[in-house]
Formats: sequence, C-alpha cells, structure tokens
Amino acid sequence: MQDDRLFPMLTVNETLMFAADFRLGPIPRAEKRQRVESLIEQLGLSSSRNTYIGDEGTRGVSGGERRRVSIGVDIIHGPSLLFLDEPTSGLDSTSALSVIEKVHNIARSGSTVILTIHQPSSRILLLLDHLIVLARGQLMYQGPPKDVTFHLDRMGRKVPKGENAIEYFIDVVQEYDQSELGVEVLAEFALTGVKPPQLAAHKESASSVNSLPPAALPPRRNSRRQASEGHHARSSKRLPLQALKDGGFDHSPIPAGYYTYSSEILQGTPTPHSSDYTVNENDYITHSSLHPGTVATYQHLGPKFANSFISETWILMRRNFISIRRTPELFLSRLLVLTVMGIMMATLFWHPKDNVQGITNRLSFFIFTVCLFFFSSNDAVPAFIQERFIFIRETSHNAYRASSYTIAGLITYLPFLALQAAVYAIIVWFPLELKGPFEYFLLVLYMSLLSTNSFVVFVSSVVPNYILGYAAVIAFTALFFLFCGYFLDSHAIPGYWKWMHYMSTMTYPYEGLLMNEYQTTRPFGNITGNTILESLGIDTQKNLKWQKVYIMLGWTVVYRVLFYIVLRFFSKNQRS
Repeated sequence: MQDDRLFPMLTVNETLMFAADFRLGPIPRAEKRQRVESLIEQLGLSSSRNTYIGDEGTRGVSGGERRRVSIGVDIIHGPSLLFLDEPTSGLDSTSALSVIEKVHNIARSGSTVILTIHQPSSRILLLLDHLIVLARGQLMYQGPPKDVTFHLDRMGRKVPKGENAIEYFIDVVQEYDQSELGVEVLAEFALTGVKPPQLAAHKESASSVNSLPPAALPPRRNSRRQASEGHHARSSKRLPLQALKDGGFDHSPIPAGYYTYSSEILQGTPTPHSSDYTVNENDYITHSSLHPGTVATYQHLGPKFANSFISETWILMRRNFISIRRTPELFLSRLLVLTVMGIMMATLFWHPKDNVQGITNRLSFFIFTVCLFFFSSNDAVPAFIQERFIFIRETSHNAYRASSYTIAGLITYLPFLALQAAVYAIIVWFPLELKGPFEYFLLVLYMSLLSTNSFVVFVSSVVPNYILGYAAVIAFTALFFLFCGYFLDSHAIPGYWKWMHYMSTMTYPYEGLLMNEYQTTRPFGNITGNTILESLGIDTQKNLKWQKVYIMLGWTVVYRVLFYIVLRFFSKNQRS
C-alpha cells in the first residue's frame, strides 16, 4: 500500500474495470460497470475517470488520486475488512487528508478499516474512531484519539498547550524507550493502570498533576475503523533515572473501568506475528468445529479465484494488448531495429558468390542474424521487472493464477514476434539469394525469437532488478555464442563442454539456417552443400532439419515452465 503499483497507461476507469473483472467473477458486465461508477463517485475520482494513471515519463493523475485508485482496486469487491499500510505515506497534508476522508466514507459504508499511519495531523485524527499506539511490539495506548490527552494526564504528563497530543505521546514513548526503564512500564500502564516512574526531566511537573476521578473517564465504544501508530525508535542510549523520594508516585493499580477493560481484553492476547501460511490452489478451508478431544473437520469455503483459467487468460490478454497499443514505441523500436539491420545485411551481402568467400559471407550473415534476434529480445528484461510488483500485489489478492499470467503473456506476443520475423525475412531473402524453402527460413527466425524471448523473460523473473537482468542476459549471450558451433563445430568442442553446446539457444537456429541453405547436392563453387555441412559437423539427414524447430519449441516450453515456477512459488508478497 505504501507504493501504488498500477499500470501507467490505463485510465482510472479501466484500472477499476479490470479489477472488477478479476475480483467480481462472472457477473453481468452491466453490474460491474455500475459497481465501478459508484466506487469512482465514492472515491472522488469523477473528474479523472478517463485520465491515465501515469508514471515518471507519462503525465497522469495526482499522487492523492493515484492512492485513491489503489484503494479502489482493493475494495472493488466490497470486503468486510480492509487493511491499509500507510495510505498517506509520500503525500502532502492536503492529499493525505483527502485520502483519509475517502477511507472514512468507506468505513461508514459498512467495511471495517484497519490502517497504519505515521504522524497523523490533528484533522486526520478527528476522522479516526479508534487508535492503537505500538512501540517495540507492545501496546502503549488503545482507545479514541481524543482520549490520548486524558491518558497522558493519568501518566502525569500534561500535553503542552498548542501541541499535537499524539506527537507528544510519541515523544514520551521515545523518552522512555531511551531510558533505563524502557517502554515496558508504559505497556504496563496501558494494560493495568499502574503509573510508570517519572523520568528526571519531568519529575517535578509530573508531581503536580492531579489525578482525575475515574468517573470522568469516557466509556469505551465500539468502532468500525482502527488506526495503529507504529513507533520505530531504536536507540541504545538510556537516560539516567532519578531515584524516587518518599511520597512519589503510587504504583498500585487504579480502579478505573478504562484500565479494567484493557486488562480483561488484552491480558491473554498475544502479539501478532507474520505467517507463511498458504492455502490450496483450488479451495480455502477452515475448521468447522474444534473441541477438546475431537479431530478437526474442514469445510470448503468456495473457489480461491473468482474466474476460470480461460477467463483470467482472456482478461490478462485484453489488458496486455491495451498496454502495448498505448506504448507502441516498445514494439516499433524493436521492429525498426530489425528493419534497419535487415536493409544493412541485404546491401552488405548483396548477391554473394558461389565460392569460398561467398560461403564465408553467408556463414557470417547467419550467425549475425541469430545474435541480432537474441539481442532484440533484451527489452523483455525491464518490461517484466516493472510489472513484477503489480503481479505480486494482484496474485496476493487471488485476482488470477500464475499459470494464466504466464500463458497470457506468451499468447499476447505471438503475433508481434511473427511480424518482426516476417519483416526481416522478406527484406533479406531475395537480395542474398538464399536457398531452401522460404517458409522454413521464416519459421526458424520466428522460433528463434520465441525461444530467446522466453529465456529472457525467465531471467527477468529471477533477478531483483533490470541492471542485473541485463548483465545476466549479456553473460549468457556470450556463452551461447561461444558454444553455438560457429567458432568450434560440435565435433571439436571438448566432451566436458559439450553440454553447453546443447544448452545454447543459438545452436539450433544457427544450424537450422545452415541446413536450410546447404542441405543439397547443389555445388557452391567446387564443393556441394552437404560437404559444407559435414565440414561444420552438421548432419545432412533431411529429417534432422525439422528436429531443430522442435528443439527450439521445446526450449520455449521449458523456459516458460521455469518462469511459471518462479512466479508460483518464489514471487511472494513478503517484506525483507
């Protein structure tokens, strides 16, 4: 929640509509639109419904509006309980107040909202029903925000005039945290009402504070929305504690209803801890009943996902196509590179001769083409890394399956990769007077793009950032290039490095292009095409030419499966 992970090229309305498609399941589309429209009105986003979300390079909605859209994505399905982690972080005071006002409206509409917030302003505090202050995992205060002043008075720490009571309370907590006493005495005071010893700097002023009668304490009230103020001060420095004289503070419990309530409710309540609990892929389960001496029984609560696998894949594909259409430079830049390089290859190797030099030129053209297609897939590294956190957020809410995401990403790029391969193949085929079936030449180029794209996508899912991603791809490119058979044919590679020859995704498109060109008895100067292949350590059997295509298809499947495994089991919404 602290960072708004949204697709920058989607509008506010589209972002919420896709959230509705994922979270509301197969209900009529008219109902989804109605839900989105009411949510836009509730969040105060009517004026920006058709505005792009935007990012650093694209102008879009404001920071406060983006935060409200992010909240809207989480509440599109009308949850009864909503957790928000610092919804005001990174916002100015006006935007922060606007966000909390919308959250206040959400709470009043029937949802319980629990949020964490740091340094809330006095105006924000007025919107909170219940406040919990924590320090080092212990409870410092719980109750209505307006009663913080009263709580401090009972401690003997009167809030200075004109100062925010919550901020002053945090200062007090930090003072105790840095003293020899620590925050444990404040936790004891919050639980039982036993007054903590005063610190030296405040002993005199604390002694003059008159105890208020218990009857003056306001009654506890039920609340729909709670806020917890995390106090994270860390210091090994301890302030000296002045010894108390006779007539100091009374450490006996105060018989007030306020503290009695705290003691009864919180005494047996453990501090919550994070859990690595995960549920089954298909169903949620829960204890239906559990009594001493009986075996737990389980009850199905329904499907984990709102949509079927096919529906999820279709929704993801629609979103992918919209993003690609609105960022044409990503696709067109790759197409432009292949077009320009194709023209350069066509003019550089124009009408090669049927002699040794011509054969060498063709070999250089084929290996350059394979490397060019490999490097053209490198833009997939930052593309997924930028999208990774959106994937983690959405799958943590069970919006869709990792398998749907994997398949949708593959299908989306199939036509674009086919167009790139076709443009390059058409440009170079006739000027270079290439031999063999054109369809096979085009298929090899297409499968080369497909397998290398799958490899790069897999690498991007493993590395933490795009810098390491580029470094890893470049390193593997060098290794694949070295062992593809251009520098050393397969027979000349030492046995202990032979596995790298088969692992190289450049081996199979390179050998496939050579076999399409030279798998013939037609002479090239003084030697035949089959002789050229044999000299390069490549088998001349006709059926082996298609084996290269099947292997490239196999590598495509392998890398996509590995990509899915990383997404499914290693991309979790966890804090470091």
